[in-house]
Amino acid sequence: MSPNPVTDLGGYLKDQRTQAQLSLRQLADRAGISNPYLSQIERGLKKPSAEILQALAKGLRISAEQLYVHAGILDAPTDDELSALDVRRAILADPRLDERQRKVLLDVYASFIGD
Repeated sequence: MSPNPVTDLGGYLKDQRTQAQLSLRQLADRAGISNPYLSQIERGLKKPSAEILQALAKGLRISAEQLYVHAGILDAPTDDELSALDVRRAILADPRLDERQRKVLLDVYASFIGD
């Protein structure tokens, strides 16, 4: 039997909140949602929308995709997808590149891997 995505999401959210050293109230404020609603999400009683997950990810300073996977909205990426994602993140994060250079590098990389 597979784990309930909502329950799994709640535990994951609570772990991320604890690691970020945020109280329930602090994260709720950052995400623009009520404390009781966040508590219900963490306890697996409510299934948040993609918009709420996006706000929570922003409040936690993590990627929304991580929350989407734990909520069952997205499938977990394969190893190849993770490798491609790492390359893209490295290009986007490199402060030595300007926006045009980033776009060109991403386009070239996509052409090589068939995206």
